[in-house]
Amino acid sequence: MKSNGLYGKAYLDIEERTIEIAPPGEDQVIVKVMACGVCGTDINFVRDWPDDHMALGHEIAGEVIEVGKNVPNLKPGDRVIVEDCTMCGVCENCKSGDVKYCRNMYTMDGQPGMGQYMSVRFNSCDKFDGLDFKTACLTEPLAVSLTSVLDADIPIGGSVVVLGNGPLGLMAARLAKVRGAGFVAITGLPADNERESVRFAIAEKFGCDMTIQVGKHCVEDEILSKFPNGVDRVIVSSPPESMYDAFKIIRFGGTIVYFGLHFGGKNVINLDVNDMIFRKITLHPTFAEPAINFPVSNRLLKDGVIDADALINHTFGFADAKETFRAIVDGSMPIVKAVMLPNG
Repeated sequence: MKSNGLYGKAYLDIEERTIEIAPPGEDQVIVKVMACGVCGTDINFVRDWPDDHMALGHEIAGEVIEVGKNVPNLKPGDRVIVEDCTMCGVCENCKSGDVKYCRNMYTMDGQPGMGQYMSVRFNSCDKFDGLDFKTACLTEPLAVSLTSVLDADIPIGGSVVVLGNGPLGLMAARLAKVRGAGFVAITGLPADNERESVRFAIAEKFGCDMTIQVGKHCVEDEILSKFPNGVDRVIVSSPPESMYDAFKIIRFGGTIVYFGLHFGGKNVINLDVNDMIFRKITLHPTFAEPAINFPVSNRLLKDGVIDADALINHTFGFADAKETFRAIVDGSMPIVKAVMLPNG
């Protein structure tokens, strides 16, 4: 079976390639990809990645069309989320209950989620129902946001600032409220174009108590005017340099959870270790490998806790893929969350 898929690298060098999908092995399933979201990682690749083309897309919802003879729980016609990295279940960390430290994961083996078909191991699939494919592909990014909120261990009625109002930041802000935060603020670029204006409108819809346009307003001044001693938690979904704002607004004994990446050379920052020690600040990185919290994230979408329609406002196919990526990079279209429909 042949499958067309997208690959990309720096300067919007995006290629459509055809690969061969072999018949399913004993433990494999063939999935027809119905929807795949564009992640910030994909944007990093097509904007900054200098090496070989990377397979694009890992926020995948699709339909099982073939199964191997040893597959115990899936059949053709099942609707599934495909995990990009699945815990092995048998290593020392998995057997000790520390699955997030598994380093023997099942992966997508370089296949693009932004492709027509893919072959994956059966336990990389999470069945779902009651959702359309476009909404269901938000499961993976929602699981990232959910994990960051759970890692933050937000006090009931506590104060939270989310740095970055992209889809992950917006969902983290919404979940912080659901988790019991009494105050949630979110930052973003100045609302000088439609995209940024739409993001701030969604933030208000999601229950944010304060929105801050970085560059027009000082994050430190805005937050410390309301919380002179700093806030309980900061969740950093924006690039690493925004950690400087996190250090300025976190309270004594507070926690900073961070998952914002940068592949263009801005991944290194200066850190005053003495300050972190003397103020007893906890730095907690969150990295979405292996995949966890997919079932609960899917349920949150199904129950409407996260309004997928508010976030997903653009779909595209192979023909307009490059135009869509360009618009996301330069902000020329009001795209909050774009989803590829590789099979039409």
